[in-house]
Formats: sequence, structure tokens, C-alpha cells
Amino acid sequence: MNKKFSDSPNTAVFTTKYVLERNSPVLYVHHYEEDGAWSFFGDEECRDDDFRIIALEEMIGIDNSVLELSDMPSGFCAKRKDIASSWQVERLDS
Repeated sequence: MNKKFSDSPNTAVFTTKYVLERNSPVLYVHHYEEDGAWSFFGDEECRDDDFRIIALEEMIGIDNSVLELSDMPSGFCAKRKDIASSWQVERLDS
């Protein structure tokens, strides 16, 4: 099956320099209810200057397993233990 996000490939998404530089796998994905924004993070503690904004298509290029979450509704998040684990989807805490 060819999954894809309903968002445009050039939609801005949030990530960290660790994911962007491929020093950390994507382990957490949030799809925020307030504005429909997406974030893709690893497991490290981050400071404000560690965050980056990139295009959705760039994120898919870094880790195409996020395509499994393309239909995750706003207000939900997904997490996994490591890149070999399955995504676990749940509602974001309010």
C-alpha cells in the first residue's frame, strides 16, 4: 500500500538537530490538535536551540517509517521503543 500524508510535501514540521543529522532515530511523533502541526523527535533531552523546522518530505526521506502514521488524526501521538519496534498510537494528553 502506498501511504502518504494528506499534508503537502513542503509542509513545515518540527524535529531536532539529532534526528536531522541522523544521530537519533524518530521515536516520538505528535500531531497536534490545536493547529495540525507535526513533530518528530528522538529520545534525547533538548534545549531550545536543538529544535529545527524542515519540510515533511525531508522527514520522510530521513525515516520513511513515519508514513505508517500518515493517517494519524490530530490530537494523537505515536511512540516506539526503537526503530525495530511497532508504533503505538494514543491520544495526546490535554
